[in-house]
Amino acid sequence: MDDKQLLTAYWQHLLEQRNEGDPESWIARKKRLHEERGNKVPRIRGEGKLQRKSRGKQDKYTIEYDLLTVFFVKQGNSFYHEEEQRRHTAVIQEGQVISDELLLPPEPETQLPAIEIFGKEETRVQRFDYDRRAAVQYAERWWNDYNPEFRKFAVDCTSYVSQCLHAGGAPMWGMPDRGRGWWYQGDSWSYSWAVAHSLRWYLSGSTQGLKGKEVERASDLLPGDVICYDFQGDGRWDHNTIVVSKDTNGEPLVNAHTDNSRHRYWEYRDSMAWTEDCQYKFFRIGE
Repeated sequence: MDDKQLLTAYWQHLLEQRNEGDPESWIARKKRLHEERGNKVPRIRGEGKLQRKSRGKQDKYTIEYDLLTVFFVKQGNSFYHEEEQRRHTAVIQEGQVISDELLLPPEPETQLPAIEIFGKEETRVQRFDYDRRAAVQYAERWWNDYNPEFRKFAVDCTSYVSQCLHAGGAPMWGMPDRGRGWWYQGDSWSYSWAVAHSLRWYLSGSTQGLKGKEVERASDLLPGDVICYDFQGDGRWDHNTIVVSKDTNGEPLVNAHTDNSRHRYWEYRDSMAWTEDCQYKFFRIGE
């Protein structure tokens, strides 16, 4: 049995078994949260893609791989697929997986950059036509891939959302000052383009170029809108997603990068970063 067959058999076993372990696995947690919302997950499919292999002592070695997991979700009489890709490291010995761990993305910089929301020359309110369909099409095309026209960041969630907004027609401004406006040009970009905390505060106050209007509830959002997450509730905004669809209850399903996700339920309670203190901001784009 080669490494790919070994990992396939290992994950097939995990995906089929019922969870009775402590602590709860991330797969069981996701299933439980779906069931709490009245959904069913009748089937889960996993596929591994080998990235690198390093030899250890004797018949023991380490494999780094990407696991793409597809959850078939039944909500009432409707079905949809929720997909997620995670990077894992497995240790193999004598033809057995003896350990398997999720590789966490690197921590963002501790110092948060300051941004200038208002332009020096132009502060009057401007409107732009936002093509929500184009933004969602881009989000679906690149949810598990990286557009070579843009830099791939180690923590890529905000750049991915910015690319989606740009595809929808959101105009850039502020270049070449990285602390001003929202923009990407050549080998440079604004903090608000790529830093989660900066985009959240930019959307709260911008009156030109890309703009957002804060709404009260996630259910008020439309495909193409943005959700910001402060997982620890400490005032530091950690993550951004883009709404691509709504479930049958009118709740947003989102796409995201870093842990690449498609049609994920917006609350993110299945994330290892989520805490009970999590705070959210909901932004209607183009208003």
